[in-house]
Amino acid sequence: MKAMRIEGDWGLENLKQVDLPDPEPGPGEVVIGMDAVSINPRDLILAGGGYGRVGGTPPLIPLCDGAGKITAIGDGVENFAVGDLVCPTYSRLWMRGLASPDAYKGAHGGPLDGTAQEMMLIPANAVVRTPRHMSAEEAATLPCAAITAWNALAEQGDVKPGDKVLVQGTGGVSLFALQFAKAMGAEVYLISSSDEKLERAKAMGADHLLNYRDVPDWHKSILKMTDGKGVDHVVEVGGSGTLEKSTAVVRYSGTISMIGVLGGASGEFGLGRVVTRNLRLQGVTCGSKEMFENMVRALELHQIRPAIDPAAEFQLKDLAKALKSLPEGKHFGKIVGIV
Repeated sequence: MKAMRIEGDWGLENLKQVDLPDPEPGPGEVVIGMDAVSINPRDLILAGGGYGRVGGTPPLIPLCDGAGKITAIGDGVENFAVGDLVCPTYSRLWMRGLASPDAYKGAHGGPLDGTAQEMMLIPANAVVRTPRHMSAEEAATLPCAAITAWNALAEQGDVKPGDKVLVQGTGGVSLFALQFAKAMGAEVYLISSSDEKLERAKAMGADHLLNYRDVPDWHKSILKMTDGKGVDHVVEVGGSGTLEKSTAVVRYSGTISMIGVLGGASGEFGLGRVVTRNLRLQGVTCGSKEMFENMVRALELHQIRPAIDPAAEFQLKDLAKALKSLPEGKHFGKIVGIV
């Protein structure tokens, strides 16, 4: 089989297509014939060695998002059949509960081999059936991006009908957050630097839209929209670039779920407001298998489909080029690759 693998040392220049033996399942294992993958900022950081020892060591097959059909089953596997369309979980060691060191030790795409391969050998208990209404390309967006948004709002966030949710940007996690928030009955405020992307977000259900290039003090505008009370929940992706404004726009005793640091991972930030406003600031990274299964039921119930940018679709052999395009931010939603 063919796979994309980081060889020798970290860096996209060392991401090569390689030929590997076809895997054979042992007891309790299955082989997934990968049909599609999708990429996340995490994958770009890992490819550059940005997670240190947590990300493992080369040689390493990257990516944690993907979907495909089971092609072979080992002894003792009873819950799956050949031909089932499935996703690997984000981590094969995170079955339930909140994150732990063990959860990250079992993460696909670093430190363990990921989905950027034609055939993926994986324990059957680290596999989840895809939503029945989704194609493999659609389901390939779920293991990291969708579960992060679900975890932030449904598992750790406890969003309720009528809540006001602020979503930053129009990347994969942000648009899943928009869709989940609307399904939960929330009112969604969304900010972006692109009027065209704002219109597309509006078509997906966003209630209030702001271009943060035109309105740099977007937090003040949203406070006015909410009669000075603020929003109940912020899906924070900008890190040091937006966090201080997020603490100003969220209501007293509100929640900020930090799922990314695209605007910077470090910088000066006044902590006083977090204390005086009784804010809950929580980091969110992906989720457990149990969360994944909960999310699949919600996706099926509400017939939610991911936002995929068809103009950004790539072939697996062009993975390095696709990863390099992520910081440009031209895409809307998820970038999917065909295996």
